[in-house]
Amino acid sequence: MKIYNTLTRKIEDFVPNEEGKVKFYTCGPTVYSDAHIGNMRNYIGHDVLDKTLRYLGYEVTRIMNITDVGHLTNDSDYGDDKMVESAKKEKKSVMDIARYYTDKFFIDFDLVNNKVPEIVSPATSHIDDYIDIIKTLIEKDYAYVSDGNVYFDTSKLTDYYQLTNHQEDEMVIGFRDGVEEDLSKKNKTDFVLWFTKSKFDNQELKWESPWGTGYPGWHIECSGICLHYAGGSIDIHGGGVDNIFPHHTNEIAQSEAYLGRKWCNYWVHNEHLLVETGKMSKSDGGILTVSLLKEKGYNPLSYRYMCLNSHYRKQLLFSYSSLNSSEQAYKKLKNKISLIKDEGSLDEDAFAFYNQKFISHLEDDINTANAITLVYDLLKNELINGHTKLELIKNFDKVLSLDLLKKESKREDHDAIMGLIKTRDNAKKRKDYELADSIRKDLLEKGVALVDTKEGTTYKEVGV
Repeated sequence: MKIYNTLTRKIEDFVPNEEGKVKFYTCGPTVYSDAHIGNMRNYIGHDVLDKTLRYLGYEVTRIMNITDVGHLTNDSDYGDDKMVESAKKEKKSVMDIARYYTDKFFIDFDLVNNKVPEIVSPATSHIDDYIDIIKTLIEKDYAYVSDGNVYFDTSKLTDYYQLTNHQEDEMVIGFRDGVEEDLSKKNKTDFVLWFTKSKFDNQELKWESPWGTGYPGWHIECSGICLHYAGGSIDIHGGGVDNIFPHHTNEIAQSEAYLGRKWCNYWVHNEHLLVETGKMSKSDGGILTVSLLKEKGYNPLSYRYMCLNSHYRKQLLFSYSSLNSSEQAYKKLKNKISLIKDEGSLDEDAFAFYNQKFISHLEDDINTANAITLVYDLLKNELINGHTKLELIKNFDKVLSLDLLKKESKREDHDAIMGLIKTRDNAKKRKDYELADSIRKDLLEKGVALVDTKEGTTYKEVGV
């Protein structure tokens, strides 16, 4: 398999540390609010990579953290804790907030058919691990205590920016958004490993440490959790492009300083989902979630289909128009598959040919768009019998996870709705727009929204 490695900025052959086995770590959600569909695009990308590795025969151990403490309101180590701010706003405890949004995250995670990693661990479960790592970093002179906090000393490294194209002067205060001056640091790029009461005196979650009562910095959490479960090395570390700097940069710094050697060989990052105003962000408010799409009547897997038709390293522009197009295409695809008759015996040569083509698309830096195109090519091939087609689609869906063979349940009043749609179509043909509009409004009051397409009118259920 070939995959783009952010560390080297080129597509490389994937070679795991141990033959046949892959240790795969992905940054999980910060559970202070809902995960929006931009976040979920990232997790869909992780899911496809995970399932691709399994499809290729690897034994995969995937680890994901849940950040329930220590994530700050900007990219510097200064500002307020997002978990604390959310707890204040909603008048709940931090742990109540964490549990609530963790549960909501996995509801949406499941709606788009993502597989839950083998290991999912909250940051608050590994305080002792962070303390042990920080102790070692201080002993090795990679960290120092200043004004009650413990900082990582980036000046001790010769390749701090190995994951990025940053130059040191780009981090000058005021040059880059999100960088604030912290006078307790020796160097402007140093980052906090442990906070104490010298900051955030009202912090709800605190633990005893050799440096005083406090809590861990954001970056140490992923290193601690990963090292705890995966040992001294991992094969792949995944995340969104916004994690590259400073989060993943700092993970590499502290992990490799702690271990005294290279820690992770492949870094895989998913690009942003964009809306008309720019990158979708929790801080903007009014975020769109997978659950909300479902409430609006969309099948969440239409969104997954939309994501898979774009490459994970390309920015994807979201609009309801593009989602409508994806939903219609997804429904048409499922309908075509549902019409396949399971007849004939398995054509082993055809199965092997198409399966290898599917694998070749996945091995080409996870090219899911070409993999989906292959499904359409298969459906059009009249020389392949129905049974072979269905067996291939069943296998492809182990990675695509679009429920391609799952029968859709219809509303009890489906036939009545379709009859009204036909009446409305006829009314529009004779320019009786008053009747056509009244039918649309009546159906909407019953939770049925009509969708007009080039192929005709269909409907979707919406919240009322």
